[in-house]
Amino acid sequence: MGGPTPVIFTPYGAPRRPEDYLAPTPFLDFEHPVVAAFTAEATAGLQDPVDQAVALFYAARDRIRYDAFRIDFNPKAFRASTVIEEGAAFCIPKAVLLAATARAVGIPAAIGLSDVINHFTTPKLQEKMGDCDVFIHHGYATLYLEGRWVKAAPAFNKEMCDRFGVGATEFDGRSHAILQEYDADRNLRMEYLKDHGYWSDLPLDRIRDEFAAYYPPGFAKGLAQ
Repeated sequence: MGGPTPVIFTPYGAPRRPEDYLAPTPFLDFEHPVVAAFTAEATAGLQDPVDQAVALFYAARDRIRYDAFRIDFNPKAFRASTVIEEGAAFCIPKAVLLAATARAVGIPAAIGLSDVINHFTTPKLQEKMGDCDVFIHHGYATLYLEGRWVKAAPAFNKEMCDRFGVGATEFDGRSHAILQEYDADRNLRMEYLKDHGYWSDLPLDRIRDEFAAYYPPGFAKGLAQ
């Protein structure tokens, strides 16, 4: 009897075999009816993979509200189906949703993680983070399109970006779409520090352990201190 498919980790460079990044996983549960319906609605009438990827990016970006205070390490909270049902999530579950829906239409997709600094963190969030400057394990998806891997971070919905005076991240399916560095006045907003590689499914245990070691106990539900 075969067990679960091992999670593939690529610490450096891009994933090597796109065909290994197409199957459903415990978190990228694109066979769930809720995910299937979300995907079908977002890609209705589209056949080209780039067009589908762009549509799925905007669906994940804007239909799911970004909420940095909604961090719960119950594994169910990180499933693509739960993200849709809840309608709000932080960056990692939103990246899971994008990767799951991409796989649903046959686009190879992986999960990427990076450390970043947000120079305009709200005082409320800064306090919850224990005055830590770095957001560890910022999540994004990387999609295999036209023979290359393209990064896409659907974290911040347009409504929130408009409220903070920052242009929302845009995606054309061909260029990387990571979080914007500057606001409209050229103030530094987001600074990338370190990439942690790519996974074929979400490495939740690693993320939980490193969050618990870095952030204070009240930062998220389910952190073992």
